[in-house]
Amino acid sequence: MRNVLAGEWMKAWTGRTWLILATAGIFMSLLTCFGYASTGDEAITLGKTTAAAVTDDMAQAWMMTFLMSAVFGAILVTREYNTGAIARSVLLSGGRLRLLSAKALVATAAGLLNGVLAAALAVLCAFTLPGHFGYDGDWTGHTTRIVLGVITVNVIAAPWGALLGWIVRNQLATVVTVIALTLLVEPGLQELAPKAAAYLPTIAMSSVYLDGKPELLSVPLALLVLAGWLAAAGTAARQLLLSRDVIQG
Repeated sequence: MRNVLAGEWMKAWTGRTWLILATAGIFMSLLTCFGYASTGDEAITLGKTTAAAVTDDMAQAWMMTFLMSAVFGAILVTREYNTGAIARSVLLSGGRLRLLSAKALVATAAGLLNGVLAAALAVLCAFTLPGHFGYDGDWTGHTTRIVLGVITVNVIAAPWGALLGWIVRNQLATVVTVIALTLLVEPGLQELAPKAAAYLPTIAMSSVYLDGKPELLSVPLALLVLAGWLAAAGTAARQLLLSRDVIQG
């Protein structure tokens, strides 16, 4: 298994996929951070918010990187279907389930790296951006918990995307599915039925990085729900992988 993991790890960094996705996540998060920092001074002066609340918002902005982790996980699996290399990978890995496990583990490791990078940049922004607008950031224990939540959702999102890739088996369709669920479907359902939608993956992740909405689940329950979604997706991916021809969609 060690050789399989090493091989999948090397393939994961082939090309510029991770760099492009990480750059996109950083750009979106940094833009949002800048927005919070630039309006913070006036809002604090007017008594509408506090420096601690603005700092929390800036840290929370980095949750957007979890979408890039999910897309990376999806591409890690589906690009081999697109190129026709999946059958060769199964043979070299020694079995379908070994390959599924290896890709899930590699995706998780990549998600951790993406989360740690996001956390580091969140800290950097919180301690530098406010000073450019005439006030100081206020980092609290709550801010630390937000950043830990950002790391956690990155770690969860990457294997989630990879498992969806095993289920859908098409790169474009999987990426569109991940983005649509994250940005459109689940937020839309949250507007229609907020209490029920709290159990959906994307919304449960917002509990983990302390989004603060009253209808969200507690962090422990949200983590349990996310574990259930991963288990369900893993079971579906396993059954489909074992029951269908590996080179067919």
